[in-house]
Order: sequence, then structure tokens, then C-alpha cells
Amino acid sequence: MSRRLARELCMKVLFEMHMNKDFDLGKIKYHLEDENFSGKQDDYICAVLGKAIDNMAEIDKIIEDYSEGWKLNRIANVDLAILRLALSEILYMKDIPYGVSIDEAIEIAKIYSSGETPSFINGILGGYVEENLKKGEGR
Repeated sequence: MSRRLARELCMKVLFEMHMNKDFDLGKIKYHLEDENFSGKQDDYICAVLGKAIDNMAEIDKIIEDYSEGWKLNRIANVDLAILRLALSEILYMKDIPYGVSIDEAIEIAKIYSSGETPSFINGILGGYVEENLKKGEGR
């Protein structure tokens, strides 16, 4: 499985967890078994989903702060899952460059969301990285 497919799976799992209001990490194993993946990306999937779930409050605060007045309940659930995934990578996955996380989130949004979503996601993620991480803060 490619990293792109692993990201798409993570986004789908975050979406499902949000919709069901069930953030049990045990669900990850179910999805990995169900998808019959080769296992090359298992560590990435478990790590990024674990970080997303463990740090959801911090991640959601960043999304609200950088979405220019939008509350989480106004953001489409798919878009929220994409943002949570990307911010988990940006904040906690030191081996993944910020630009890669942002670009991948935009590409996933082009597949799973509406026309304006890639720009919305780029604005939130780019704004956060520019303001906090490129100045030496964060990671």
C-alpha cells in the first residue's frame, strides 16, 4: 500500500469515528484486517491515528482558530477528518515534511470533497505552519 492510500484510510477511519462518536483505537486493527493491506504502512497508520485521537482537543482548537470564525460543527465531516489527519502529521510526525502533509491533504480533498475545499484546507494548514512552525515554534 502506498502512503497516499494509507492516508486515505486514516481519513476514512477518522471520519467514521467522528460520525459514530467512537474514538476507540481498537477500530484501527479492524480496518487494517478488513482492507487486507500488506502491512508496510501499519506503523504509520497506527501512529498518526493514535496521535490524532490522543490530541483531538488541541487539533480541533487549531482548526477553529485558523478557519476564520468557523465552528467545527459547520465544517463538513470529511473536511474535518482531512484536517485532523494533516495536523496530526504536521504536529507529531517529525519525519514527514510540512509541505508533504499539506499537499497530500489537498489531493485527498480534491477526491473526497467539494470544489472549494482544497483552498479552505490549504488556508488553514498553510496559515498554521506559516505562523507557528516556520518561525521555529512547534515540533
